[in-house]
Amino acid sequence: MSSSSGEAGGPVRVTVLLTAFNRREETLRCLERLEAQGRDAGARLSVVLVDDGSTDGTTAAVEARFPSVRLVAGSGELYWNGGMRLAFETAAPDDPDYFLLLNDDTHLLPGALTSMLATHRRIEAQEGRPCLVAGATRDPHTGRQSYGGLRRGGWLTPGRIRLIPPGEVVQRCDTVNGNCVLVSREVFRRVGLLDVAFTHVMGDLDYGFRAGLRGCVVVVAPGYVGECAANPGLGSWAKGRYGFLERWRRLVGPKGLPPREWLTFTSRHFGPLWVASFVWPYLKCIWLGLLRR
Repeated sequence: MSSSSGEAGGPVRVTVLLTAFNRREETLRCLERLEAQGRDAGARLSVVLVDDGSTDGTTAAVEARFPSVRLVAGSGELYWNGGMRLAFETAAPDDPDYFLLLNDDTHLLPGALTSMLATHRRIEAQEGRPCLVAGATRDPHTGRQSYGGLRRGGWLTPGRIRLIPPGEVVQRCDTVNGNCVLVSREVFRRVGLLDVAFTHVMGDLDYGFRAGLRGCVVVVAPGYVGECAANPGLGSWAKGRYGFLERWRRLVGPKGLPPREWLTFTSRHFGPLWVASFVWPYLKCIWLGLLRR
């Protein structure tokens, strides 16, 4: 496949954005896998990594093994959305051709960036408008899909957001998980940064939805682009035999559905029946608490 070209005819410039917290070995492995991607895709890569207060030596290890990575110190309370937003803010003045949002526990497969760039070029040429590209990942332990592009339910069930299994062709989707997402310069100009209204789990979904609302095409690239274990913490409030207080704490905490953030998200993206979607998880939590008594 031919190399991508930037505005001046040279290699396309891709800035990779990551945030890390106490996953040193995962982070290093992610960066190792990333090294070959630029060469294979004919792209010039740069990396911005926000270390949000790690105490396991992540910063020192990255400095030693990957000195070209631009390290940014976080406050220790940024979570995923805040860390990635800071990475975006740091990299934005460089005005690259693309940003690649990448989780530090996502390990890219050979040819991943090549596939995502090719998908972007093809869809943008066909549609004549900016294109946001998600990459699907599989769990290395189960082989099942873990993240990727998502499609929401119908107007009666807008909160039923489901993963789209990757196929042999590009597929349209409504929004994306932020584990591996290619954001072109034109998408960034239309959508901007991740929204400061969110702390952790809704920032990427909101970004994908906002891209669609601003006239961008949102797609998932063919096949799998990487491996990433499914996060057992997401939705943990609904699992296990927790007492009501622990279950409620998990639901309204930063990695659950904090009410103010969930209100913003549902009212923005779930149509005229958003109120039902908003109250449902809190009612479910109360119901589960009653059942466990």
